Amino acid sequence: VQLQASGGGLVQAGGSLRLSCAASGGTFGTYFMGWFRQAPGKEREFVAAISTTGGNVWYSDSVKGRFTISRDNAKNTVYLQMNSLKPEDTAVYYCAVVRWDGRIWSGRYWGQGTLVTVSS
Repeated sequence: VQLQASGGGLVQAGGSLRLSCAASGGTFGTYFMGWFRQAPGKEREFVAAISTTGGNVWYSDSVKGRFTISRDNAKNTVYLQMNSLKPEDTAVYYCAVVRWDGRIWSGRYWGQGTLVTVSS
């Protein structure tokens, strides 16, 4: 599976961005998909996940109520709508095919990452 993320950029605090992740080479509709992020000097962290049909979504506490994950299986694409952005949201964002192991979300296949910078 190949994943190509896009949509990152520079935005002011309070602004919005929408990230996209296009998948190819696999059976997209059978995968749980997710987003992670890694801020400078920090470990990669889980942001959001979505089930195969989009009927179930999960978020980290830090983005709940501000970010929305969605997918379009006809386009093999998963999205992350980010609203009310804060400087602490600054990070490289990665999309991934994910799985839940009963304790944490982990990535099975990863995209290349897209940089989001939020200025104060």
